Amino acid sequence: VQLTESGGGTVQAGGSLTLSCAASVPRIGAYSMGWFRQAPGKEREFVAVLRWSTDSTYYADSVKGRFSISRGNAENTAILQMSGLKPEDTAVYYCAADRRWSGHYRLPNSYMSWGQGTQVTVSS
Repeated sequence: VQLTESGGGTVQAGGSLTLSCAASVPRIGAYSMGWFRQAPGKEREFVAVLRWSTDSTYYADSVKGRFSISRGNAENTAILQMSGLKPEDTAVYYCAADRRWSGHYRLPNSYMSWGQGTQVTVSS
């Protein structure tokens, strides 16, 4: 599965951005789709995940209440709406997907497909 992200950019603290991830398969089915981020010099960290079959969502504590993951208008698209952005949210954001749902959804190796990444920069 190929994943294509869009929507990154630069925003002031307190602002909002929306990221989009489109999968190359026409129907996601039992997939899970999520977002990770990686800041310079840091490890890739879990941000949010959507379990496609149940619409269940899970978030990192650092973004809970500020970010929202959901299905996009297209059947194979996931959206990450980010609001109340902080400078510490600055990172490259990666979309990830897997054919199965894993209880280890916070771990990068639970996902078989990755997007190329999109930069999000939050200025203070």
